[in-house]
Amino acid sequence: MGARSSRMPWHWWGRAPEEPGASAGNEEAEEAVVAEREEGNESEEARPAARKRSRKRKTGPGGPLTKEPRRKRAKDHSGSIYEALFLRGEGSDVRICALGEEWNLHRVYLCQSGFFASMFCGAWRETNMDTIELQMPDENIDREALHEALGSLYRGSILIPPGRVIAILATASMLQLDELIQRCGQVMKETVSAQTVCSYYYSAESYGLQTIRTMCVQWLLDNMMTLCSEGLLREVSLDLMKEVVASSRLFVMGVEMNVYIMLKMWMFLQLQPTWRGPRSALLPDTNSWFARSRRDLEGTPFLETEQGRAFMPVFQQLRLAYIMCDPMSAHVIQQDALIPPSWLCRLYSEHCLGPLRAEQTRIVRPMGVYVSDPQGRSMRCGSQLHRDELCSWRWEGFKFFWDLVLRYTNQRIICRCSARKKYRSFGVSLLGRRKVAFRLRLFSLDRDGRAVFRKDTEYQMLSLRQNQELEVMNLENQDVVFPIYVACNFLYLQRGERFPGHLPL
Repeated sequence: MGARSSRMPWHWWGRAPEEPGASAGNEEAEEAVVAEREEGNESEEARPAARKRSRKRKTGPGGPLTKEPRRKRAKDHSGSIYEALFLRGEGSDVRICALGEEWNLHRVYLCQSGFFASMFCGAWRETNMDTIELQMPDENIDREALHEALGSLYRGSILIPPGRVIAILATASMLQLDELIQRCGQVMKETVSAQTVCSYYYSAESYGLQTIRTMCVQWLLDNMMTLCSEGLLREVSLDLMKEVVASSRLFVMGVEMNVYIMLKMWMFLQLQPTWRGPRSALLPDTNSWFARSRRDLEGTPFLETEQGRAFMPVFQQLRLAYIMCDPMSAHVIQQDALIPPSWLCRLYSEHCLGPLRAEQTRIVRPMGVYVSDPQGRSMRCGSQLHRDELCSWRWEGFKFFWDLVLRYTNQRIICRCSARKKYRSFGVSLLGRRKVAFRLRLFSLDRDGRAVFRKDTEYQMLSLRQNQELEVMNLENQDVVFPIYVACNFLYLQRGERFPGHLPL
């Protein structure tokens, strides 16, 4: 998926305050702008009459349509203002010098910028200076972006290509051009993709665009596990990866073990930034590199070494309880020796005592659930529904040898708990009911990874007998777009265990 190359227009009509000595062209353009605004404010009833009067004025000795419409004249004068006053600097009363360039400009236009308005109206050294030297505090600002931002004060539109939006945003933030900042944010919303999401996120953090920051995090939650590309993994910082992996809304393709594998490759790329190779070679090379490190470390878990300590907060967000319940996954964790044994001892104790508690626990009646995910303990798993046809998914051994099964049929998703015959030698699998907190999320993405369909359920309590089926989502009369990603959160509750109230996601 590539970033769009189309250029985005930013429309804004500004009117600078009057200044003695302003050119006649300037005044005429301002009158045209005012006329255009007045025309836009006319009532629906008055417009036909206005159009008739306009047609009479257009008729003259030269025949009909000898005069141009007001709107076209306004646009043409805006262009002439830009060329005469900004590009040629006619009637300039202040010179701006920055980045090795000079601009002959006008205070009356520059005062539309909060930065220059404060400079010219306050008790600053530059207030009455004819030449002002600007120092650029931000490395994202370049000469072209500064030229575009200054030029936006003289004309009605500016083109913002996605590849230039960060530089223009940085410049607009320095000059305090609020409308240009908003337009940059709109361009970012329309062009977020695998190539731009991280740079947009870091820019939103730097320039205070909370909406864009949230949008980028959501994009990563939806796409991180399905793309898992070398370029994307390289760009994700430690803090950003920690936030993504900690979220219960992370779409996990498959099971939690796949999150561990992704983190292992991500850590390898952070430690080996010069690595280059095909996508198919990334995991084998990752395993080989950590195997060599394991031999050199002589049994020290990698996350407890000087190199690995920085990554520990990220790996602590893994939901190891759902990894260590699978023997093959547990073997990989122990063989890799990335995770300290102290993290695993508590899990082994829980896995040993859990079946004993469950065997002696009588399932109580369902209770209400009022939180999104208590303490981040839910199992995250997911799959993809490619088309509108019968499909089912099974997650094995969720808790004490019960499998969780989801089935899609006739635009409905049905949940079932199942204990298979091979588990019947274990007493806990014969318990009459299982009590599970459950949330289901469905979404579809366009080719750039942006959601075009989304439907979520709140957490709900399912109290299921063996092989009992319950409908958990109905998609009838929904504008569904295939393929659909199906994301699930499951949390097993023992007797007397209750959700703490209203925890944040």
